[in-house]
Amino acid sequence: MASGKRQRRSIPDSVRAAIHGGEAELLPDRERPNGWSLLIDGAPQSYVDLDDPAHLDFAYQRRLGHVIDLAAPPGRPLQVVHLGGGALTLARYVAATRPRSTQQVIELDAALVELVRRELPWDRNWRIKVRGGDARAGLAKIPEAWADLVIADAFSGARTPAHLTSTEFLAEAKRALRPDGLYAANITDGAPLAFLRSQIATVRAQFAEACLAADPAVLRGRRFGNAILVAADRELPVAELTRRVASDPHPGRVEHGGGLADFTGGAVPVTDATAEASPSPPESAFR
Repeated sequence: MASGKRQRRSIPDSVRAAIHGGEAELLPDRERPNGWSLLIDGAPQSYVDLDDPAHLDFAYQRRLGHVIDLAAPPGRPLQVVHLGGGALTLARYVAATRPRSTQQVIELDAALVELVRRELPWDRNWRIKVRGGDARAGLAKIPEAWADLVIADAFSGARTPAHLTSTEFLAEAKRALRPDGLYAANITDGAPLAFLRSQIATVRAQFAEACLAADPAVLRGRRFGNAILVAADRELPVAELTRRVASDPHPGRVEHGGGLADFTGGAVPVTDATAEASPSPPESAFR
């Protein structure tokens, strides 16, 4: 018999573990019964809802989700390479929204992979293969023209390693892509946005088309944050991406064409010889 009183849901404990990149913490979501946030050294990295893998909570992951949605007609399986695994949020999203997709995840931090495998298990029927090792070295092992989509979301702590920012790295990504494939990268930066501008110049040196999606405050240099850079050797779905990004819970803006060129300014492409890691976020970035 119902008592008429609403029972309080038991909130699971957080989980902490030492990993190669520092300390990982899994925080339960008080609003979603099986939602978890992954933090590394206190910096939010990923969000996973085990009951709903198509749910993307973080703004930057929602924008990458839009890229996944627009990479091919709805429901068509994709072959995807993920450089950086985190909690496998985007791999889960692809598997949920595009059944029979084949995915390769390259993640350097073996301890992080084991933590996620143990605490946030994924469906073993999904075609997700997780490989340990450096992202660039793993990318070099992908067969030529194998991938429909390459997603670069690899961080060492809170910084993108320098060797994943150069024209040589992008040439390797382009080699792994099919002629009509998409490259998408999660880039973090703050004022004066020199790193972001250099990454746009580097991508434009390798691909015929590029666009950028981000919070307007990030693009104005008012706060440190994420920007999603998308590139291809074909026409990009800019109009639909712009509509979706503008309709997000935290609306963003898309730059393309002349606007993107103006934003890039006089930045020049980065090579292995000149590459630097992305800037460290300020202490206030995650407060």
